[in-house]
Amino acid sequence: MSEPTVAEATDIIYASLRSDNADIDEHIATLKLALSREGAKEAVFDPTKLAQNNRSGRKLMQAYFRQRGVSVKFSAQ
Repeated sequence: MSEPTVAEATDIIYASLRSDNADIDEHIATLKLALSREGAKEAVFDPTKLAQNNRSGRKLMQAYFRQRGVSVKFSAQ
């Protein structure tokens, strides 16, 4: 089984967020590994795909991911 790319890992996280954060910690760990393999420093998410697309929801997501070692940025809306 091949390792997921950053794009695949972010898609899995979108699905997890839509499923009430099911297995989110495992998916964050997968994203962290994908970022390190590709040499990226941060994950970029599309805010329109988030369940909580407001400032507090985005800040909460950034804080939660940061605690797990992943820097999160959001693409322009």
